[in-house]
Amino acid sequence: MIVITEQAGAKLKEVMENENKAGYGLRIYVEGGGCSGFQYGMAFEEKPNEEDDVISMHGIDVFIDPYSVPMLTGTEVDYKDDLQDSGFSMKNPNAKTTCGCGQSFS
Repeated sequence: MIVITEQAGAKLKEVMENENKAGYGLRIYVEGGGCSGFQYGMAFEEKPNEEDDVISMHGIDVFIDPYSVPMLTGTEVDYKDDLQDSGFSMKNPNAKTTCGCGQSFS
């Protein structure tokens, strides 16, 4: 379904602890918007909704709603922190086009 790299998992745990959200899960979703039609979203939540798919990776539970599942299947969530780029990125094999910022797709 979704792959979270080791680097992304470590950074997510760090952010969760800094925001007093240790033990929460990560919701990854798709919503309409952005310059390419759809955009990615991520948020910490205490528990999944009843209809969510839940996967666990690197000690983090990931919640995905049924609407987002088909658009996110096969997506890799990574984290970079270097001189030119810093932040989370999504590598989505289902995206036909992406915008320059990498946060929206169609």
